[in-house]
Amino acid sequence: MADHTTPSETEKIESLIKRSIVCRLGISDGKVPYVIPLSFGYRDRTLYFHSGTKGKKLALLRANPQVGFEFDTVEAVMEAESPCSWDMRYESIVGTGRVEFIEDTEDRIKALQVIVSQYTDRPLGIPDARAKSTVVFKVVIDNMAYKRNSP
Repeated sequence: MADHTTPSETEKIESLIKRSIVCRLGISDGKVPYVIPLSFGYRDRTLYFHSGTKGKKLALLRANPQVGFEFDTVEAVMEAESPCSWDMRYESIVGTGRVEFIEDTEDRIKALQVIVSQYTDRPLGIPDARAKSTVVFKVVIDNMAYKRNSP
């Protein structure tokens, strides 16, 4: 699937992702969606995640690596006389991509450093033993769409 974001949209997407704390990852559980909030890292149109070695999320991702994701920020809720006239100022990104598990220890360390850099500018080392015992995966992004509502 081709991504048709304009340079202006790309700047807005990058800015919102940089300000985000959580990425909601949508996974397929057969015919039922499964959405989970995760800490993440982002670089070069790729999302990075880490996980323990077992669990529902990993089993589902291994069965079907196609995912959706979402970021958002709410600036204000705008009340009105009628509840049907309330509005909200927000920004959001929705997108899709494909999960790839990262097996090489050096590549895992690099991915974990991208995740850490989402939350701090401090250079923090990732021990080899920790990288080897952590599942690390990336979402290669197929497409993203940005939306802003600012009435």
